[in-house]
Amino acid sequence: MRLTALLAAFFMAVLMGAAPGASAAANDEPALRIGSKRFTESYILAELMAQTVAPQVPRAPVVRAGLGNTAVTYEALRSGAIDVYPDYTGTIALEILKSPVPLATDALRAALAPLGLGIGVPLGFNDGYALAVRSADAEWLGLRSLADLAQHPDLRLGLSNEFLGRIDGWAGLAARYRLPQRPVGLDHGLAYDAIAARQVDVIDIYTTDAKIASLGLTVLADDRGHFPRYDAVLLYRLDLPQRLPRAWAALQTLEGRIDERRMIAMNGRAELQGVAFATIARDLLAGGAPTDAARGLGAKLFGADLPRLAAQHLLLVGVSVGAATAIAVPLGLLVWRRRRARAVVMAATGLLQTIPSLALLAVLISWMGAIGTAPALVALTLYALLPILRNTVAGLHGVPPGLAQAGAALGMTGRQTLRWVLLPLALPVLLAGVRTATTIAIGTATLAAFVGAGGFGERIVTGLALNDGQLMLAGALPAAALALLAEGGFGLAEWWLRRRRRSD
Repeated sequence: MRLTALLAAFFMAVLMGAAPGASAAANDEPALRIGSKRFTESYILAELMAQTVAPQVPRAPVVRAGLGNTAVTYEALRSGAIDVYPDYTGTIALEILKSPVPLATDALRAALAPLGLGIGVPLGFNDGYALAVRSADAEWLGLRSLADLAQHPDLRLGLSNEFLGRIDGWAGLAARYRLPQRPVGLDHGLAYDAIAARQVDVIDIYTTDAKIASLGLTVLADDRGHFPRYDAVLLYRLDLPQRLPRAWAALQTLEGRIDERRMIAMNGRAELQGVAFATIARDLLAGGAPTDAARGLGAKLFGADLPRLAAQHLLLVGVSVGAATAIAVPLGLLVWRRRRARAVVMAATGLLQTIPSLALLAVLISWMGAIGTAPALVALTLYALLPILRNTVAGLHGVPPGLAQAGAALGMTGRQTLRWVLLPLALPVLLAGVRTATTIAIGTATLAAFVGAGGFGERIVTGLALNDGQLMLAGALPAAALALLAEGGFGLAEWWLRRRRRSD
């Protein structure tokens, strides 16, 4: 039980250290926390913000990249998990403020102020939503505007999941233009491959996407003015200029620095040439000729971020499985003889397994008011409970009753019988449950990158946004290697237990 207490204490310490407001070292001006959404342009802008601020402040900015859609990133800002992130005026008005109409800048500021938020530093470009088709199809079918789509109900629409759910997305667009099609949901990064492979005919695009030109797509005119302007700005916590004055002063130097042509070029370097976000940002700030060529699989696999991602992944898996063990083993000891209590507990832990990982993470973000390590650890711990609990109960039930009775005949108390007879004999089965939980945690931990918890999933999430198969593989291979190492470690532990039992 001492081990249980130590594991629980360690788990709570990690959660407290990961909670918002925790700081490794007190400082008059702590690190600026920058967020980004999960698409190419947002990654680049977040990196650009970080590199702009870094030389002007005592502590390097922390970038929480690829947090997901607007809802997740906004929740991170509202809860104080991040201080600022790049967003767009149309999105802020329609998605965050739920305004039925676009709002001017002054109206946006007035509406955001009661929420403790503000907008500023217009970056200089508009990145709007639009629909695009293959140019050959546009010519053949006479498609020039969104209204023309109504005449072709058989066209297959593949739209991003966020666009399907947005106020300014599909529902409003279909109503305004009376579009009869029924679209399917696609990840934004995969939609370009889908339209190039003729699997879909129409996709939603951002107007600064580099692949529009490279794939020869035609952007359909919004002749009825459904989409507002989406001017790029910084959405920030209202106390940021007073709390981090040097960081805020540095961010203001980005005002008007990027136009549409430059943003398209930067997106193209990331998506078409495979150049790292940090390099793209550095080149813009340096003002020189672009550097660095596309990185191969080897460079992506053994990149400078590998030690950091490995440490984060190990932390997520080790702490969550340790905490689950600290909870599930005592719980199993408590209920294994009580049939009704056992049924209730097993049903409850089994029910947790049916909740989709991303849905559970979203609920935890809202409930805990935080992103990053804390909700990821809680989710992983909950998923690891069932195999450990089930195997604890199964291992105890698998001990022959005669052995327990023999212990009692020798004068052992119930606690002594449990400690010296039941648990040692049940240990191989219990260990198999921990082994299964560890394998589950290694795989599920890749999803923690969606909430800014890092780990190898960070590469997978970024690769998905860029449609970069090599980068996704660079995240999947280390995770698979870690799973194999864990299997090998548990195999050695089981071999040692068997050898010890024979020697006894």
